[in-house]
Amino acid sequence: MTYRSPSFRFEGVAKHTLLPTAGTVVDIVHCAGHTAPLIEVSYLTGGSGLSFAPEGIKVGDAITVSNSRGDSTVLKMGDVLALKDIPEGTLIHNIELSPGDGGKIVRASGTFAKVLAKSEGVVKVLLPSKKEKDFQADCRAAIGTIAGAGRLEKPFLKAGTRYMRMRARNKLYPHVCGISMNAVDHPFGGKCSHIKGRPTQSPRSAPPGRKVGKIAPRRTGRRKV
Repeated sequence: MTYRSPSFRFEGVAKHTLLPTAGTVVDIVHCAGHTAPLIEVSYLTGGSGLSFAPEGIKVGDAITVSNSRGDSTVLKMGDVLALKDIPEGTLIHNIELSPGDGGKIVRASGTFAKVLAKSEGVVKVLLPSKKEKDFQADCRAAIGTIAGAGRLEKPFLKAGTRYMRMRARNKLYPHVCGISMNAVDHPFGGKCSHIKGRPTQSPRSAPPGRKVGKIAPRRTGRRKV
């Protein structure tokens, strides 16, 4: 089966601009490809870009994108700074995994991370999963909590509503087990229902599409006491 991503309906890529600059929020937009609302920022250097909307931001607010904190001591929602310049205990989002990549994690609606501690060249951050991760001190992040925290509070009520929501974001729904699929959709599919007909262990060198089940397991079966 062939799947297509409806990227022509997406507003664009939400990421930090590479050059230090300042800008003004000109619009708050909805993108089918993101769970959180986005803001369109017009930069002083020319052009515009998309970023995640933090809670409390509105059209007309000014944000700053900087590689260093400088003399400013006031942090505003939506400002982008290096982790080494963000005070401990500050809530952040859209964190870069490597300096300059535009932000890769903590991008879902209502999520935030917290700066815990800073050392020489390393900043420890508490992620939404309650795990602690070390980042390079030059990695950047935006200040605040991403808007849209109440998204999960409203139930879907109908399966069709959930199906259309998942389809808008190019997500396969509903999720069924592999043995209930057709043979063209999964290696365990086809033949009789709920009978695999082939091993559930897959070698490390298996081609894409066949690497399902247990990937090169060290052991299988019940552990002997």
